[in-house]
Amino acid sequence: MPQVSAAARSASRVVILLPLSGPMANVGQPMLQAAQLALPAGGAPTLTVKDTGGTAEGAAAAAQSAIAEGAGMILGPLTSAETAAVAPAATQAGVPVLAFTNASSLSQPGVWALGITPAQQVRRMVAAAQAQGKTEFAALLPETDFGRSMGDALTEACASAGLNTPTIRYHGSATGSINTAAREVSGYGSRRGPIDAQIKAARAEGTPEGRRRAAELGRSRIPPAPFNALLLADVRDNLQLIAAVLPYYDIDPPGVQIMGPASWSASSSGSGAMQGAWFAAPDNAARAPFEELFSAKYGTPASPLADLAFDAASIARVLAGQGGYSISALTQQAGFAGADGWMVLMPDGKVRRGLALFRIERGGPTMVEPAPASAAIPGS
Repeated sequence: MPQVSAAARSASRVVILLPLSGPMANVGQPMLQAAQLALPAGGAPTLTVKDTGGTAEGAAAAAQSAIAEGAGMILGPLTSAETAAVAPAATQAGVPVLAFTNASSLSQPGVWALGITPAQQVRRMVAAAQAQGKTEFAALLPETDFGRSMGDALTEACASAGLNTPTIRYHGSATGSINTAAREVSGYGSRRGPIDAQIKAARAEGTPEGRRRAAELGRSRIPPAPFNALLLADVRDNLQLIAAVLPYYDIDPPGVQIMGPASWSASSSGSGAMQGAWFAAPDNAARAPFEELFSAKYGTPASPLADLAFDAASIARVLAGQGGYSISALTQQAGFAGADGWMVLMPDGKVRRGLALFRIERGGPTMVEPAPASAAIPGS
């Protein structure tokens, strides 16, 4: 493959890789429209479009073509499989990639996953909880890839904050599995066991006094849970079940702050059962100008992922005006303001994001801490 010098790439076009055909075309098309809002035809830099077909093979071929043609930067592709296929050729050629996946495991120098990740959400909530004096964390999570990602994120966030290693239990989809995991994570046996032993001994006396004492012990409150913040990740039916199980094991607010994923922003998630719980997500106020621009241009609301393409293209526009797409320019400390708030691209490929903190209330989620107004991102 003919090589293009870094200097030549710095002034050349940007290439966006999206699934514009195949089963994911309905996702790719509005993302392309969003990117074209930030980099319209006739402007600088030029936005070249390549279709991946939604496959790893298609993405790899599109990236090879983009590199051969002198792309200065690649926006996309969409999925983790496509990103994994694109990364080797792009990093070898020194072409930075702003991918739209949230698979942070693919992050590496020169490849950034712009999707909002479990790690970004969890770090934000741990920082907020710690600021309120919560220092012992635990998690009750589904045995899924997402659940594991949330658990790993909690372990990493606690380690970064100098906190104890969290207690984490994973559960299957069956009711019994959820109940067992909740009992284990709560330490209910060790908390309730001594009281039960005293009740048994009092009853064994076979006297009115023993029965009275046993009755009093039965009304005793058991010691609090061994944590004061609990991370969940379930939705819908399983979340309803967990909401019913936790009080049985004396896991209640305000003693324990419940935290969950950004998907709890949707009422369909069943999050209404978790009154007072937190989740971290972008501030809709930051997205509003993009939504208005998109609707005015195309006559339809922006799709949920369109903001990622808009932000990536906006970064390309900013850097083109600053002289090119060098790693130092991409990882500038000031970061970039986008439709999802502030983000800072780190040299190792990780992305720090400024997220708002929301609390679930009867009328719907309420923002309790705004997203940062600059790259000084809490919990990062």
